[in-house]
Amino acid sequence: MARLTTPLTDKQIKQAKPKEKEYNLADGNGLQLRIKPNSSKFWLFNYYRPYTKKRANLGFGIYPDVSLARAKELRTEARELLAKDIDPKEHKDNYSCQQKAAHENTLKFVTDSWLEVKKSQVSEDHANDIYRSFELHIFPKLDSYPIHKLKASLV
Repeated sequence: MARLTTPLTDKQIKQAKPKEKEYNLADGNGLQLRIKPNSSKFWLFNYYRPYTKKRANLGFGIYPDVSLARAKELRTEARELLAKDIDPKEHKDNYSCQQKAAHENTLKFVTDSWLEVKKSQVSEDHANDIYRSFELHIFPKLDSYPIHKLKASLV
């Protein structure tokens, strides 16, 4: 028969003291709070990968930045992904890569890329004039703005 794990309480988490070695407090269904000797506490979700059936850990963040309630919500979301045979760690990595790419694709980056293509079609002076116009009128306010968030009303 499986061992029943009693859910953690906020009081138990606050009273957990660091030991010589790191240790875990289990909440159940794969959620754990790891306490390090330097007294840092962070949330882990322990699970089996859908296809390889190997154990993996997914970090949810540091306590108290991520509360017990939030950690339980994240565990539920991860378990829902596992039920659909989606690895939560891969899903999280893919999402963060998409967000990073979207935010790195700024107006200045797109303008620089566009100007490289445009330089072959116009004279050097005209290309410099175009870029200088961008520098004077557009870049001061919008150069680091993600291109996918630009709207006509903003411009």
